[in-house]
Amino acid sequence: MCETPGPAGKESEMHCAESVAERTYPAPAVSEMRPRFHRKAVDPDAGLVEQLRREDAAAAEGLVRAYGDRAYRLAVRIVGNASDAEEVVQDALWTVVRKIGTFRGDSAFGSWLYRIVANAACQKTRGQRRHTELSLDDVLPTFHEDGKHASSISDWSPRVNDPGHHTEIRRALSAALDELPEDYRAVVLLRDVEGFSTAEVAETLGLSVANAKTRVHRARLFLRDRLTESLR
Repeated sequence: MCETPGPAGKESEMHCAESVAERTYPAPAVSEMRPRFHRKAVDPDAGLVEQLRREDAAAAEGLVRAYGDRAYRLAVRIVGNASDAEEVVQDALWTVVRKIGTFRGDSAFGSWLYRIVANAACQKTRGQRRHTELSLDDVLPTFHEDGKHASSISDWSPRVNDPGHHTEIRRALSAALDELPEDYRAVVLLRDVEGFSTAEVAETLGLSVANAKTRVHRARLFLRDRLTESLR
């Protein structure tokens, strides 16, 4: 638990930083309900936001308790490993503490926080990439003018219901996700893994709904193509 600090100001700020930095982020249970960030007349996180604005000693602890595990779940799926994900979450939550004054309330607080986490995770991954960035235009399926696929598409869907192929499919999907450019990976993870609506994805990542919809569609096409290759 956070102890009550002495004088306000720098000491309070350092106390918040320590509270964020000391927390580790175990992977949450699969059954954990995801957050939904519907716009409401009153943001359910209004109390937490007010605590952060006042630099309340308990604010950072409340932030970690409310969003630490969920932020970690998104970060680890983008960066691909636990140690980098923990670093991303600590940096992102500390950014939230420092920049709470820039939160205007145009979107839900959770959406704003998720955007910071996703951006931090994407930055982390870009900084570590040693290979040339993949261009989806080079690998996406091609179509005729009538909108039909230029090449036949293998139907591997029966394998999805076969328990014997579940491990194979998970490995193939994980490898395909790792190939996706970070911006597309974040979009498809929020939409198809976390279950966000397209509008929620757009709000969280600061995209237009049309842009988010396009990215989701292109990412799904790429993943389907890669899974088709892997499961032939």
